[in-house]
Amino acid sequence: MDKEVEPTVLAVINEKRLAGDKRTPVEIITKMGVFDARDKASDLAWLASGDNIIVTIWAELVSVGEGGRWFLLESLDPLHRIGGGERTDLRIQRTKDRIQLIKRALDAGQGLRAVLQTNRVAIADLETDKAARMSVRVPDEQEWHVAVWSPERRHVVLVRGPRGWVPSEAEILAARARAGIAEAAPDAPAIDIASGGDLQSAALDHLVRHFASYGYKTEAIEPANPGYEVEVRDKKGKTLLKLVVKGTATGATGYALTAEQRAFARRDPQWRLAVVSDVGSPAAQHKLYNGADMDKAPGLAPELG
Repeated sequence: MDKEVEPTVLAVINEKRLAGDKRTPVEIITKMGVFDARDKASDLAWLASGDNIIVTIWAELVSVGEGGRWFLLESLDPLHRIGGGERTDLRIQRTKDRIQLIKRALDAGQGLRAVLQTNRVAIADLETDKAARMSVRVPDEQEWHVAVWSPERRHVVLVRGPRGWVPSEAEILAARARAGIAEAAPDAPAIDIASGGDLQSAALDHLVRHFASYGYKTEAIEPANPGYEVEVRDKKGKTLLKLVVKGTATGATGYALTAEQRAFARRDPQWRLAVVSDVGSPAAQHKLYNGADMDKAPGLAPELG
């Protein structure tokens, strides 16, 4: 709601709204290069033409820091709403998609285009109040960027304008409270990147959940096969894929294949190298490589000899 928005932020939104060309929310993101904008109008981020990444910025959560710099601190927990409570499956997926696009921009050193939005109900009720609707959406002429990416504290900080400035710890704590993000418990489980077993187990868990969403079963092979580690089967037990699973995370991005795995990859069309990146992060995602293109996988050590 407007009364939750910082006055300087609201002033910019009102100026753009009053000076605008009265485009609808769908028309705004269409003009910014979003394909199928009408079907994607309720998404939280978009990959637009030219590989531009556009994000929704809820003005109610924008903080104004030192020197008048705007920043948005948001949770990297896709499962829980602002202020607590579980999200719907649809909202979880939209939040995961947004996190992955923001991480993509971070990895590429790319800026973010933004649409500034306000809501008709209190921001804490955005996901629960049936009356919740977008009030205003305007394109922001200034670029935003990822200034802080902190999986261990479960938040990301987006900053408007030139790079080089980050909010102070006091400003971050105030913004976390504003967004209703609780600090992680001291004993919260984390991925130990020094332990390949832990990293691989988390990568496999990601794949198990992914294939389960299609009704497929993912299981480690016992006893182990020298050419692959995991099978994906359909409901009738038919083998669909034979996987070697590798996980990567910050500080642990390299891995290798054995000679047996490489040989198996070249002769079995069901073989895939499944690489799960950002393991343990809400931005975790995977990609499959067959025997012909496995050497294109980022982080894979070259074949010896």
